[in-house]
Amino acid sequence: MKSDIELLSPVGDFECLKAAVQNGADSVYFGASLFNARASATNFDFDELEKVINYCALRNVRTHLTLNILIKDSEFKEAVMVAKKAYELGIDALIVQDVGLAQFLMKLFPDLPIHASTQMTIHNLEGVQELEKLGYSRAVLSRELSMQEIEFICNNSNIEIETFVHGALCISYSGQCFFSSMVGGRSGNRGRCAQPCRLPYELVEEKSSNTKTSESVIDKGYLISPRDLCSLEFIPQLIKAGVKCFKIEGRLKSPEYVATVTRIYRKYIDMVLNDEEYIVDEKDIKDLKQIFNRGGFSSGHLSNHSNHDLVFKEKPNNMGLYIGNVAGYNKAKGHIKVLLNEKLAIGDSINFEKENTKYTISELMLNNSNIPHAEVGQKVVIGRMKGNIHVGDKIYKLSSKELLDVAKQSYSNEKIKLPLKCNISVKKDEPIVMEVSLQNLNYKLYKNINVKIQSTLIPEKALNNPISKDRIISQVCKTNDTPFEFAEINVELEDDVFIPSIKELNEIRRMAISKLENMIIQKNKRATDFDEIKLDNLYEKYLSGFAKKFKISSGNTRLDDGSKLTGDKSIAVYLNIINPELDYNKLSKKYISCVYIPLRYFMRKDYAKALESITSNFKTYIYMPAIVKTNYKNVLKHELEGLIKQYNIAGFIISSLGDLILLDKYRNKYEFIGNFTLNSFNVSTINNYRNLGIDKITLSPELNIDDINNIVDAEKSHIPLEMIVYGNTPIMKMNYCLLGCANKCYPTCQVRCSTSNKYYLRDRLRI
Repeated sequence: MKSDIELLSPVGDFECLKAAVQNGADSVYFGASLFNARASATNFDFDELEKVINYCALRNVRTHLTLNILIKDSEFKEAVMVAKKAYELGIDALIVQDVGLAQFLMKLFPDLPIHASTQMTIHNLEGVQELEKLGYSRAVLSRELSMQEIEFICNNSNIEIETFVHGALCISYSGQCFFSSMVGGRSGNRGRCAQPCRLPYELVEEKSSNTKTSESVIDKGYLISPRDLCSLEFIPQLIKAGVKCFKIEGRLKSPEYVATVTRIYRKYIDMVLNDEEYIVDEKDIKDLKQIFNRGGFSSGHLSNHSNHDLVFKEKPNNMGLYIGNVAGYNKAKGHIKVLLNEKLAIGDSINFEKENTKYTISELMLNNSNIPHAEVGQKVVIGRMKGNIHVGDKIYKLSSKELLDVAKQSYSNEKIKLPLKCNISVKKDEPIVMEVSLQNLNYKLYKNINVKIQSTLIPEKALNNPISKDRIISQVCKTNDTPFEFAEINVELEDDVFIPSIKELNEIRRMAISKLENMIIQKNKRATDFDEIKLDNLYEKYLSGFAKKFKISSGNTRLDDGSKLTGDKSIAVYLNIINPELDYNKLSKKYISCVYIPLRYFMRKDYAKALESITSNFKTYIYMPAIVKTNYKNVLKHELEGLIKQYNIAGFIISSLGDLILLDKYRNKYEFIGNFTLNSFNVSTINNYRNLGIDKITLSPELNIDDINNIVDAEKSHIPLEMIVYGNTPIMKMNYCLLGCANKCYPTCQVRCSTSNKYYLRDRLRI
């Protein structure tokens, strides 16, 4: 029986699936060929999807399908049909980013758990509580949360909480990164991130005086490329906090990576569950680093203290293990001398710090003799090395043949063995009867699974050597290539019985297990009652329900004052930077209908005069930040009521789902405008936000003109819409300070952010 704690492993292809399952994953997540956030992974077509789900169903492993990108209206039906197929095949859960898609799927498949992807940027308790109201069964939290924040959320929410525990980190909150999209047209929200964060940059400081402006480079390297996360030290705390599911990142990684990381996290989760003394073995850390790491590991954002090791500036890809420096190099022979800090063997791969070429070790020598492997502390010669190599260069072991062989072996044979009970009757002149059932398993698929098989061969009276119970048991027990084993075999054997062909026992065992497998697979499948044509009708009916509820006539847009005028347009100005010395009375009321001002300005007294001027002359909205952590939330709750009394506020710009609960008391008194950070990508999402009390929606800046025209179709749009038409698009929301090189403020920081200097990143095209 499985514990309540779930280890969730990534699957990019079928080999990765076997690697995860055979190394102890409780569940796996993977994508179909479309609509998932790892478009460059192998993923699975429908035939392969069935094979994956069946494989897991027979091994008591749950399956999660990722539909975790934003969906366009033109894709909506196809995305639903992918979900339908997965539902019919027996998928255990869907991981979804798009609010509109998720809500429609909940209507279609009320018995299918929907998990909120980390792409939804759920980073506070209010966001989780809103998901709970919407019907999600699990929230995959943003990776920027500390242990303290995770524990607070777990203790005050009723849905399952999932956190990432190992693998690559993004520098930006997932779902709030537009860098790749704005720079190269490849959207991370659409599963095609080009990872510009893994490129080199210079951090430039610009100082201005009355006479001149000067620039200086204060940092350079891979400044926004985080180290990979390793959270083994936090496993006991995460379990105690109430986290339901531990997620390993890596759908683009190798089967050996999946096998190694799953095996090690399985070990430490079980250590906690079995109340064993919790000590992390350094060898396991070394194995994790060897299989993949970016400049070592960090604890990400889990620690309650500032993390100064979050980013690794020297290199953006796999570092492997540092094994030493080039002590001597004979260029003519291709011989390199090195004093080893790590073991090295024929078949391992290495590289050097000044080049990206990977070399496989094919010649290794000690004292002029060839050796298959070398130990730490030995001074060896590595042969057949040619390239940009110099004395003093660091050498890294990128892969260990031994570790890879161990990983491959771990999933080459079936290790999952579910217990079976067998009753077998062997009597003269009667068919052999075998009854098989699954034993002591509290999993829905395995309840009431019983099969009964009769042989075609009839046992006879023995003339010399009658069959024995031990021989029957020995023959029946041969289940090596199946995910089952016989935990209990009861033999009813008549005296003096001879079985003409002992292979008959093999055949009926094979038939029994095959029938049992088919019963489990069929029990896992579900039926639906709609096709693509009927889906069109269901979706149109679903959308028309919003129109009736809101009672808004189609074809009209609404101005900020509430009047309805067909075709009228209004202009809102977002004042991201406010100068308290400027006279804002000079802003033109003729062209500007409303003003959005970030919340941070309302918190400062030195901006009071400017704010009073703006709010007295224009409809003004408080622009909520996309990220509201607990400490800021407490300040907000304390200050907000006074701010609203002090200034003439028309409403709020809602930047995250959590804002809907955080500002719930103001919902009916003030206008709520959904920010672009809500990622409104389709009509269903827009109407669902309207249903949540949002009065106007800002469309995603990632939509093209055809997508926008479809959304504003008078027959489908039931809420006023807004577009960003001018200005700089914020491309990242980071829980990391480039100036302090940490994810939290700390006492010894130089506090460059408090100066009047300007800072920006300069990319490799301008370096």
